[in-house]
Amino acid sequence: MASKKDIPTNTVSKIKQLRKQEISIKTLVDGIFQGDKAILAQAITLLESSKPEHFEKANSIIEKCLSKPNKSIRVGITGVPGVGKSSFIEVFGKMLTGLGKKVAVLAVDPTSTLTKGSILGDKTRMETLAKDPNAFIRPSPSGESLGGVARKTRESIILCEAAGYDIILVETVGVGQSETVVHSMVDFFLLLKLSGAGDELQGIKRGIMEMADAIAINKADGDNLKKAKLAETEFSRALHLYPPKENGWTPKVMSCSSIENKGISEIWKMIADFISKNRKNGHFEKNRKIQNKNWFLQTVDEQLKQFFHQKKYYKESKEKMLKAVEQNKISPFYAAKTLLDNITKELK
Repeated sequence: MASKKDIPTNTVSKIKQLRKQEISIKTLVDGIFQGDKAILAQAITLLESSKPEHFEKANSIIEKCLSKPNKSIRVGITGVPGVGKSSFIEVFGKMLTGLGKKVAVLAVDPTSTLTKGSILGDKTRMETLAKDPNAFIRPSPSGESLGGVARKTRESIILCEAAGYDIILVETVGVGQSETVVHSMVDFFLLLKLSGAGDELQGIKRGIMEMADAIAINKADGDNLKKAKLAETEFSRALHLYPPKENGWTPKVMSCSSIENKGISEIWKMIADFISKNRKNGHFEKNRKIQNKNWFLQTVDEQLKQFFHQKKYYKESKEKMLKAVEQNKISPFYAAKTLLDNITKELK
């Protein structure tokens, strides 16, 4: 684990100073454009804030960051807990920085439904990559967001791109078939699998498998190598059950080992080939436009929810309905209808 002595004194002082003062939008945007990691981290914290006074400020920052041209590649990485996502990302990220790339990792940690807390330990698990000057790692809590990503992951991607990062890696929570939201915000979707863990049966299930642009059988080393090769064959067969993708890409299945650093560079070559082909046939830009539309629609839903939750009449009516439901005086469905009817009357 990195200790305070590993961090330069001037950096620690700078972070403390930034936390104490409310920085202007211009200072934040200028810092992001200059690739200042401390400023970038603070801007993302502002984005993730639920305080109404931070909302407009965050929107202004996003607008200015969107105006900066970039040629980034967004890669979503998912897989069940224990598949080795963090280990893979660290080796993959180091390989990319070795090629002269700037890499940002947006890692989403699960949030406890009981305590509402998150460990946020990805910087510790990716200790070597965290010290790389060309890498930026940002762990965020998933909160109440579904689909394996945090509430403001899309916006965080925009800020990282404006900060000059070439490759944005989005690591999802990793809970299984529901990890599909990340697909709507990346250019390439990589699914990590394990051999000998019953994962081969998942190959015939729709959902996350259907969305994957590639499957990597991780931990293909030692005694597990033979099983990994067998799983690679099984998944390749399973992928033939799905209809061809609109962009003409045929999903690939590969094996890799983060421990032995095998198959990692081959995965990057495959991703680069995918991006190159999609840019040439127009699907890269088309996909980005579709993602922007989805972003707009989901933002509308989110802001409508925030709008109503802040209204006094909504809070009062909701509490009344909750008590009635709890005492079995009214069904949850009728209570919801009554609540919405009350809100409609207030809006007229």
